Amino acid sequence: MIFSRKIEISTHGELDFIDLTPQVKLAVSDSEFKSGVINVFSVGSTCSVIIMENEEGLVQDFKNIINEIVPAKHAYKHNEIDNNAYSHIRSSLLKPEVTVPFSDGNLLLGTWQQIFLVELDVSTRKRIVSLTVIGE
Repeated sequence: MIFSRKIEISTHGELDFIDLTPQVKLAVSDSEFKSGVINVFSVGSTCSVIIMENEEGLVQDFKNIINEIVPAKHAYKHNEIDNNAYSHIRSSLLKPEVTVPFSDGNLLLGTWQQIFLVELDVSTRKRIVSLTVIGE
């Protein structure tokens, strides 16, 4: 069986981290499935979904590393079109989705794992995240 929903998330600009874990848990609960997987997919080419610990220092470390690996200021060819090549490249490296198993209606995340939407573009946005639950 399949259950799906879309959620709208407002972001606050580049490298905004939004914890989606409560909405993901709610979708699993609302599906009424006991076991299966949930896919969390960001609809957009300049944002990503990751699993990471929500610890302030770690989030800052992540932002620092992303800025080092794919700096915003660079002579990207795509910038000739709309000046956000770095956002697209970051999204390609981080990926637009995660899939998480669940059992007895509970996400099988580790103690410190949360699911985040990461905004990679400079501007604020309204993002759509697709949640697809496959289970029984």
